[in-house]
Amino acid sequence: MKRKVLSHLSVAAILLISTFLSCKDSSRSMFKADNGVEFDTISLEKKHFLDNNPENPSCNLTLNFVYPKNIAGFDTENTQNVFVKTVFGPSYDSLSVEEAVSKYTENYVENYKNDAQIYAVNKPAYEPLDDLNALLFDDDEHAYLPEVFYSYYENLSDSIVYNHYGIISYRVVQTNNKGGRMSYETVRNYVLNLSTSELMTEGDIFSAGYDMALRPVIQNALLEANGVKTIKELEDLGFFGIDEIVPNRNFLITDKGITYTFNKGEYSAYQLQVPEVFIPYSAIRSLLRDNSIASKLSRL
Repeated sequence: MKRKVLSHLSVAAILLISTFLSCKDSSRSMFKADNGVEFDTISLEKKHFLDNNPENPSCNLTLNFVYPKNIAGFDTENTQNVFVKTVFGPSYDSLSVEEAVSKYTENYVENYKNDAQIYAVNKPAYEPLDDLNALLFDDDEHAYLPEVFYSYYENLSDSIVYNHYGIISYRVVQTNNKGGRMSYETVRNYVLNLSTSELMTEGDIFSAGYDMALRPVIQNALLEANGVKTIKELEDLGFFGIDEIVPNRNFLITDKGITYTFNKGEYSAYQLQVPEVFIPYSAIRSLLRDNSIASKLSRL
């Protein structure tokens, strides 16, 4: 009899402990690591020659679009709309994935053809009349433009950086060349909250006053990344405005921290690589908004 009582007490104790641990960990169990996202990719290369003549200049589009095809437990359609809008632009957000890709490609070709027509009508056609004029105008700035229009090139792609705990951090990279010597690259970062199908803002992550508090953190990260000790030395490398640098809303978040990207021309010369600043949660934990996704990730 005594044995039976002890046995019942032991079972009761185990159940009580299990219930306690389950309640204690309930909030974390709802914060699931696996988002259950199935991704798909659309890749294409489009080349169009002016007047459909292979000997003429052309526009060249390379596209690699990664998007969520299906999401278990979340709104797939709204999530796809966000991806379409951020990769192709706001004017495409009402279209399906396939329609957006087709329309963007069509518009790229049409814009090129329109630019070529404008060029043909308005281009300068200066021809040097004598040796003196040739000397005056024979340089890069004043030389007359060629008879034939330029070729255009564009590469547009997105990539998934982080896909856990109810968020997708992804990056869009767009590189353009419109006939000049330089190509222009733009990096755009986004963090999508799957629960709301909305993009996260810095206000969703940080408490008030975060912008000024992050300035020295960003400055120190840039100094360390470039192997220098002073802002003056950064300026010697081609940076500018670092004394007044602030967060620019162009960020990614993971379970390790937050990464800011500052595109060429924001705080650095175009000749430099795109500056990126990684900030671990340990350096900014006091700035994180209570109960935010970033705050929860920092405690994993």
